[in-house]
Amino acid sequence: MKPRVVIIGGGAAGFFCAANIDERLYDVFILEQAHEVLQKVKISGGGRCNVTHACFDPGVLVSYYPRGEKELLSVFSRFQPRDTVAWFEARGVKLKTEKDGRMFPLSDTSATITELLKKICEEKKFFVNTLSVVYRIEKATKGYIVHCAQKSYPADFIVFTTGSVPKSFNILESLGHSIVPLVPSLFTFCCDHPLLQDLSGTVFAHAIVNLESYKAKEEGALLITHWGFSGPAILKMSAREARLLAEKNYVFSVRINFLGLPKSHALDLLTHYKNSNPKTRLGSAKVFSVTHRFWERVLSFLNIEAHKMLGNISSKEMSRIIEGLCSMEFCISGKSPFKEEFVTAGGVLLKEINFRNMSSRVLPRFYFAGEVLDIDALTGGFNFQACWSEAWLIAQDLNLMKTG
Repeated sequence: MKPRVVIIGGGAAGFFCAANIDERLYDVFILEQAHEVLQKVKISGGGRCNVTHACFDPGVLVSYYPRGEKELLSVFSRFQPRDTVAWFEARGVKLKTEKDGRMFPLSDTSATITELLKKICEEKKFFVNTLSVVYRIEKATKGYIVHCAQKSYPADFIVFTTGSVPKSFNILESLGHSIVPLVPSLFTFCCDHPLLQDLSGTVFAHAIVNLESYKAKEEGALLITHWGFSGPAILKMSAREARLLAEKNYVFSVRINFLGLPKSHALDLLTHYKNSNPKTRLGSAKVFSVTHRFWERVLSFLNIEAHKMLGNISSKEMSRIIEGLCSMEFCISGKSPFKEEFVTAGGVLLKEINFRNMSSRVLPRFYFAGEVLDIDALTGGFNFQACWSEAWLIAQDLNLMKTG
């Protein structure tokens, strides 16, 4: 009789682990509490599935993980995005790279990924049970007994890939693991400021967001939305400062540089444009790479007359314009989730994990992968990459253990 591996959680990490386990060596059971497996994979990337990111240097790759950077270096040294691409392509699924580095299946549909993973597990004759809510794990003489409402499953090995399900952490704590409290990690900022009215959809290619009180700064594209601010710069800030912002109850101030330029440089550009175009009306000036609508709104907010000739603009007015563009303060009054993406900081304490094979240092024959760990990443395929890499290591360890 083959040893049994019970994978708790039918998401990306759980299925990828199963897909890499040698079916000649193990019987595998995947237990999923929902009515459908791989749901997060299905909806990710707007239904296209952002499989990974075209970053092939492990040393650079780990910088996209606010929590887990140090631990993941060894993981990515063994299985990284290049290996993910090769793995899927070897099974008939080609990936494409977009301008921002995100990688999607060539088909542009997440079904390509979900169906492949389900097909592999089906061909291996692994058992997939949905609506299987695990409420307790009992230690047995040589393994564990996984208790669900309708049935219990003996397990020689357990792979725990439930994501950030609160009751899962209660189970793990009862088994002796330590849990870092969960807080949201990827969200946008709510802001009700008069400058932003009717500017929803306005994009700034390179902005700088400062959380000055805590010396935190992020750069990148910025988007004004109907509820406040979004875009890569905001999402990076929300991820890196997730715990701090939670402590502030998501009420804080940020200073935004919409131009992404030093104030002195911006002032030089405005001065040069003024001297070269003294008879141009201020409202018609095209000094900076911002929309005409935003430019007019800034002038109106600062009470500077848009019909004035540039030659008649005072130095004080020019300074106020630069302050408004490069150093305006906004009060943030809350957070909003980033579309259908929902990522948390927190989970199983990383010191309790052996990152050579993703095994527990607390429990024998017990593995972890995915968001159940206190690891999270910026948006762009990085969270999935951590799942693929961690799950692959677990499968390799199981396969080598049985054959070694």
